[in-house]
Amino acid sequence: MMKRWLVVLAVFGLIAAACTAGEGESEVPEGLGETGAAGEEQEPVTIEMWIPFSADHEVAGVQQVFDRFEQEYPWITVDVRKGVASDQKVISAIRAGTPPDAVMSWSLDDLPAFCDTGAWQDLTPYTEATDFDASVFPPSVARYTGFGGKQCAFPFLTDALGLYYNTDILEEAGYTEPPETMSELTQMAKDLTVFNADGSIERAGFVPWFGYYMMTPPELAITFGADFYNDDGTSAIGSDPDWVELFQWQKDLVDFYGADNLRKFVAGQGDEWGEASQDFQNGRIAMAIDGEWRTAFIENGTPGLNYATAPFPVPDEKADTYGIGRVGGTIIGIPRGSAHPEEAWLLVSFMATDTDSLVAAANAIGNVPTTLPALESPELDLPPQFQTFLDIFGNPGSHYKDMAIIGSTDQNLLGDFAERWQAGDVADLQAGLQAVAQQINDEIEAAS
Repeated sequence: MMKRWLVVLAVFGLIAAACTAGEGESEVPEGLGETGAAGEEQEPVTIEMWIPFSADHEVAGVQQVFDRFEQEYPWITVDVRKGVASDQKVISAIRAGTPPDAVMSWSLDDLPAFCDTGAWQDLTPYTEATDFDASVFPPSVARYTGFGGKQCAFPFLTDALGLYYNTDILEEAGYTEPPETMSELTQMAKDLTVFNADGSIERAGFVPWFGYYMMTPPELAITFGADFYNDDGTSAIGSDPDWVELFQWQKDLVDFYGADNLRKFVAGQGDEWGEASQDFQNGRIAMAIDGEWRTAFIENGTPGLNYATAPFPVPDEKADTYGIGRVGGTIIGIPRGSAHPEEAWLLVSFMATDTDSLVAAANAIGNVPTTLPALESPELDLPPQFQTFLDIFGNPGSHYKDMAIIGSTDQNLLGDFAERWQAGDVADLQAGLQAVAQQINDEIEAAS
């Protein structure tokens, strides 16, 4: 956790250094709304685009979009640099004066700092100059593409998290339906678990260990209804009782397995991004919390796996909220210092709104499309299990966690506490959560 914390500090330090000499409004190219139309005579231009995708099927899926863009704007060539999953590399390039023309990121929590410092340009002047139609985006998208009144990103596909379950394993145990409440998940996890003769875990019904794939406090927070922040901007982690319920549920299931037992089991987990080695795909676990992208990995790596998906269970007293989940995914924008901002805007706006491109990429990558026309397109061709994630994304209660100027620092502090909690090193849960809230408030005050 310390290494991760230092990386966060480094990213924010670089953001500040990159932008102190150049803060201000986006410098929209003169005449943006009047030039650049497809079919006009244009000088050839090559623009550089950095993307975090690295898996072969994902890179190929995104490349379709760039190919379509180049057909629409034949004078523009997109030079794609794949596998840039670190925002620190982007900020370093901005600081050095050699940023890409456009950029893609998975790090939603860095967005407030990008917007606040101008590391990513405010796109509002661009949208106003070109009559950009933002009504194509569902309301939930606005929660993770802007901050502080600045629209410094647009979405390019998104993620939704739900429950994956092995139908063969459930049927063997007499279950025909997935769990919908936390008490049902707990009981089924116990019933589906198989222990070895020495007491170690051969197969886990569900792994409650924080840090195991997508099993993290922020992912569970949405279904538990736990808020990160109060209306006044201070941390709610120490005062919202839903956090206590979340951590207590998790620890009770950890105690069933035994912390040492889970550590050993988790140590043997398969590669999350391997085509067939991830634990749900190789049969080590019966149920898992995961994103919609897993459907594509299953199709490519373990097509014979019998599985189904469902929304992640909710607390018993919140049964009427079943169907919600965490949403939020890839964002795209124009970094400060882009050498070709007009062409970069054409690319960003195309990627964000072109229905055919979004549908093609969603079909190839297995991500949720992020415009209403794409969501309703009859050309969407995804496995039946994918419908769960379209439904979660469309649920009005689904959203991404509230963000703050401190970026992912709140998640890192909470994650550090979660590690100590599940290890049995926290005697007083409420006091521990209040201490985390105070740390977060101190960071917000310092950032302000």
